[in-house]
Amino acid sequence: MLNVYHDISRLTNHDIYLFKEGTHFQLYNKLGAHGMTKDGQQGTYFAVWAPNAERISVIGDFNDWNKQLHPLAPRWDSSGIWEGFIPGAGKGNLYKYFIVSRFNNYQVEKSDPFAFYCERPPKNASIVWDLEYEWQDNEWMRNRQRKTSLSAPIAVYEVHLGSWRRSLEAGNRFLTYRELANDLVDYVKKMGFTHVEFLPVMEHPFYGSWGYQTLGFFAPSNRYGTPQDFMYLIDCLHQNDIGVILDWVPSHFPCDQHGLSFFDGTHLFEHKDMQKGFHPDWNCYIFNNGRYEVKEYLISSAFFWLEKYHIDGLRVDAVASMLYLDYSRKEGEWAPNVYGGRENLESIAFIKQLNEVVYTSFPDVQMIAEESTAWPMVSRPTYLGGLGFGMKWNMGWMHDTLEYFRKDPIHRKFHHSELTFSGLYMFTENFALSLSHDEVVHGKSSLLGKMPGDDWQKFANLRLLFGYMYAHPGKKLLFMGGEFGQRTEWSHEQSLDWHLLQYGPHQGIQKLLQDLNRLYQNEIALCINDCESSGFEWIDCNDYQHSVLSFLRKGRLEDDSIVIICNFTPTPRHNYRIGVPLGESWREILNSDAKEYGGSGVGNGGYLQASKTPCHGRPYSLSLTLPPLGIIFLKHTT
Repeated sequence: MLNVYHDISRLTNHDIYLFKEGTHFQLYNKLGAHGMTKDGQQGTYFAVWAPNAERISVIGDFNDWNKQLHPLAPRWDSSGIWEGFIPGAGKGNLYKYFIVSRFNNYQVEKSDPFAFYCERPPKNASIVWDLEYEWQDNEWMRNRQRKTSLSAPIAVYEVHLGSWRRSLEAGNRFLTYRELANDLVDYVKKMGFTHVEFLPVMEHPFYGSWGYQTLGFFAPSNRYGTPQDFMYLIDCLHQNDIGVILDWVPSHFPCDQHGLSFFDGTHLFEHKDMQKGFHPDWNCYIFNNGRYEVKEYLISSAFFWLEKYHIDGLRVDAVASMLYLDYSRKEGEWAPNVYGGRENLESIAFIKQLNEVVYTSFPDVQMIAEESTAWPMVSRPTYLGGLGFGMKWNMGWMHDTLEYFRKDPIHRKFHHSELTFSGLYMFTENFALSLSHDEVVHGKSSLLGKMPGDDWQKFANLRLLFGYMYAHPGKKLLFMGGEFGQRTEWSHEQSLDWHLLQYGPHQGIQKLLQDLNRLYQNEIALCINDCESSGFEWIDCNDYQHSVLSFLRKGRLEDDSIVIICNFTPTPRHNYRIGVPLGESWREILNSDAKEYGGSGVGNGGYLQASKTPCHGRPYSLSLTLPPLGIIFLKHTT
């Protein structure tokens, strides 16, 4: 043994009490590797949870990876935590835990589950690091409640850091966090999105998983820079009034030997029963949420990003896979719960606890569920029987809308209900409308590629889709590339096709998105009641013969109202009459068929005068020209 102190600990008796109770949600401050000073010697304190280990030592570049030199000692309190202080080990040192199990003499080298920084894959050592950074986003943090509330305009630009833009001059390499802080921040600000959402940045061994096979639950990926570099990117976004949401994956983890699986020679983080503990679709392990320590690990990860990195929200991936014991399993491949049902009671309890404690400690953030089933009350409080999320992706709207838009307009009148069906449930949850990365990969085609017709009709349909999305109740999310009409599917191995912006139709799509974001933020009726039934009213949802929808978005006052009319066919419609709530003048404030967007310029010349001709149960009406494959927004003026 060489210079290892075991009479020093960052863990207090209270920490151990909370740990055993299952309520310690800031374990990142206690476990892992932390620089400190002992008897005038600078070094690093190491602590790891491995209750079934026989021996543990820290190996690293500071001791030539010698398994004998720096053993850790188990704590006396039966917590299962091993700890020790190693003089001389410090920031930048590589390390792993060498673990000998009490069972079958199993021996393995493991990365630190609480590491703040890791080697770039395929290397997998942890790196001693600190989280020191001087934040400059005080104004954002003080006021972000206004930016994240359900009454705020939330328009999210979803980004995969490795493929948004690459340096072709440097061999198609990734941009770094700091390079992105220059280019991405300027672009998002120019486009008018209110938030960015990053596909998982947590360290992951396989780049092709897009981050969804996470192992470094406390470490941003080394591929793009250091933890401080990532903080700088977030800081710059905040200083430019842009919020940051992270994809977060507590549902599963990969099987790589250096990771969490079979950590101390036993199924510590994952279920022992592979009917619960292994996911057949993703070839990965499933967290055992029945263990206090596992729930603490995951909730600590959520707290970590919200506290240390000032993240404004977490989009929780694959919630459906956590809710059901039979998710993606055939009969005989799953075991029912104690009541004979298919609900995963342990994971449901974890999800509720997660949301309760996050909103208690960080009331101005959002927890967002990617949940693809009809599970009720996902975004309702737990005290009412809900899961406690703040928002839920509206997968039903996404699926039905894209299916409708795929169809040739001549057939759309037979599928009108695919559009109107969302009206039956649009306020049963706090919904976010998502056109995400999942819709532009694996042979599904790009958004532009899904659209029918010739090239003009494809672009017109895409403009109509975006206009309809911004008019429909719910927060907005669009994956990168969609905003300028990327023609090919997304590839994580290359940059977006930015060269397309030299062509007019792509410029038009981009200009429309800019104006939709501006309109969404400036017109209170389009956002303040996104999640309230008082904010929406059909004018006419039954004109399937013409494939036309018309409805009102309503704000606090009647004069705030916006009238929206969609024509889902390439046939212009003249003298089309709709009822409106107010007389006098109405102004066309956006028309997706405007020439500046690449359209044909069919419209209403700016202003219309309402007549006292009752229509659709309203005292006034407008006679309109509906552009082909177009959407128009009208606002009352006095």
